[in-house]
Amino acid sequence: MRSLLGSLAFALFQATFTFFFVPLALCLFWMNPIRRYRFLLWWPRLNLWAARWLCGIRHRVIGRENIPDGVLPHIVLPKHSSTWEVLAIPLLMPRPLCFVAKKELLKIPFFGWGFSLIKPITIDRSSGSEAMQQIYTQGEIRLKEGFWIILFPEGTRVSPGVKQRYKTGGARLASMLNTPVLPIAHNAGYLWPRGIFGKRAGTITVSIGAPIPSKDKEPHQLMNEVEQWIEDELARIGAPGK
Repeated sequence: MRSLLGSLAFALFQATFTFFFVPLALCLFWMNPIRRYRFLLWWPRLNLWAARWLCGIRHRVIGRENIPDGVLPHIVLPKHSSTWEVLAIPLLMPRPLCFVAKKELLKIPFFGWGFSLIKPITIDRSSGSEAMQQIYTQGEIRLKEGFWIILFPEGTRVSPGVKQRYKTGGARLASMLNTPVLPIAHNAGYLWPRGIFGKRAGTITVSIGAPIPSKDKEPHQLMNEVEQWIEDELARIGAPGK
């Protein structure tokens, strides 16, 4: 019952906060993209604060020493099992993140309008092989603007314990742009599953691996290294504790 009530309270908070936050954010369209991004981080920051106090969801970070200093561009490749990592990872990184996402997300009222302000790389999945060129073209621009790129190698949310093949898009992009990749593992999917309900109290562990260079590596080789590290780390950290 506590989990149900907490999930409902969080959903109401998120909907209400987003309703008022997005119109304010839209007024900042004129602002420098980096400064605007820093302001927009208040949306995930306050959502995570609400999740902590309403649902009892906390987190701890291991591998902070592996976070790059922000001088060189990186491509961030996290495990994708919930919405939690979409909110939390930008707050951990030293540079603004540019998400790679499908165009349809921009059509979602309020959320999509606000999401467009962080200058995501949007792709048309129906374009097939042209999607990679879309990512590369936009990615090169974003890196020059001071953003890092975040891309979920599995392509979609995958429930804990379910294995899905890692796609090579992130590794191909890293090779094309000659940037290292930063692998991230976490067990958020146990506490923050898909859907409005089901959130439960506990402590999420997020583990940040050492950057992996892309130079002189084939995309499949690079992605195999990323997948191996993430899956091994998931097995090591296990399910969240209380």
